Amino acid sequence: MSSTLNFTHDAARRSWVEAANDPAGDFPLQNLPTGIFCTATHSLPRPGVAIGDQVLDLAEAGSAGMLPTEVIEACRQPTLNALMALGPAAWSALRGRLSELLGADTCPDGPLRAMIADCLVPLREATLLLPARVGDYTDFYASIHHATNVGAMLRPDSPLLPNYQWVPVGYHGRASSLIVSGTPVRRPQGQSNPAGSPAPVFGPSQQLDYELELAAFVGPGNSLGTPIPLARAEENIFGVSLLNDWSARDLQSWEYQPLGPFLAKNFATTVSPWVVSLEALVPFRTAAYARPAGDPAPLPYLAADDNQARGGIDLTLEVLLLTPQMRARDVPAHLVSRGNFSAMYWTLAQLLTHHASNGCNLLPGDLLGSGTVSGPEKDARGCLLELTTRGREPLALPGGEARAFLQDGDEVIFRGYAARPGFVRVGLGECRGTILPAST
Repeated sequence: MSSTLNFTHDAARRSWVEAANDPAGDFPLQNLPTGIFCTATHSLPRPGVAIGDQVLDLAEAGSAGMLPTEVIEACRQPTLNALMALGPAAWSALRGRLSELLGADTCPDGPLRAMIADCLVPLREATLLLPARVGDYTDFYASIHHATNVGAMLRPDSPLLPNYQWVPVGYHGRASSLIVSGTPVRRPQGQSNPAGSPAPVFGPSQQLDYELELAAFVGPGNSLGTPIPLARAEENIFGVSLLNDWSARDLQSWEYQPLGPFLAKNFATTVSPWVVSLEALVPFRTAAYARPAGDPAPLPYLAADDNQARGGIDLTLEVLLLTPQMRARDVPAHLVSRGNFSAMYWTLAQLLTHHASNGCNLLPGDLLGSGTVSGPEKDARGCLLELTTRGREPLALPGGEARAFLQDGDEVIFRGYAARPGFVRVGLGECRGTILPAST
């Protein structure tokens, strides 16, 4: 994986796939995210790359001898795990070759372009699946703004716990309930302890929420007992997707002490289908979050000049909400919040390094969630818990509706993109989920 600019980032280059040249599109030639898909006529899951409104079938392209030799077998697999395991050099070689094959300047009209065109599938005909077989999923709490906002509701005089500025806080999530974007989410049931109730009750959650997050897929990983130093951390990050950490706040507030989240979190976590490589995001790297005066510096194993200089990513992340009433009236989804991943207190590299610092072995396809992405402004808060101050200040929506928490039929839509003058916009696609009523 190249961490410097190269020909694949050149903003002047265009694709012969015309839809990829839309300046507002998510999948230009400069992006080339990977995912897993199948079709009605070819039900076997296989790797693909998004380009405009098409998917390039990597299994077909590899079988035709058009891909680097070292990736061909991995591109025949039903998940991206094998490709993730190959490491940065192979990822970069694949990206470079795809950029050549799909570029108008490097693949002129002729037999080779015709061969590649035969490997394209219209995106509308593809069923998108989870990108990887996720063995383990860890969710972090890397936004100090989110931690402060939530902490202020629980501990007004001391919002941040003493360890927050020293250690990247995380918990072990549930890999079995990871679902791909577009999969409906059934309202969970569980125990809660409503105000004024003489005893806890069991029933559907009344405070269902979303959490806007970024997901990082682990690449080669490490052997048991061997840490990953910060300088090598990004070599072990295959790429990023959007993630919705659905949360039942009433269940969470009752169960979370003393061991942290359990049933309030493990009923569903939605992941977007396309994985954008860190190489595609090179033009949008930025300095890590500047810690305010008085905050402690990270401990040495979490500190490096390069991480501080370019460990952040300038990614805009948006939340939109579409209610049943809005859908019936043909009203577009309402923009609820817009934040930026560069505001995170801990970088992705720090999260991965800390996770492996005790010798924990990370495997290809493991998933790291960033934690809720919130910024300092109210309209940059990444969940309803923060936006509505625990439901006390409901969110106003078009048509006179309001939401303290999610209702049945609501659809939550995440979008993400990186944009900077002089470079082509790179998108993460969408992460969607619609709430179904609780089981009866």
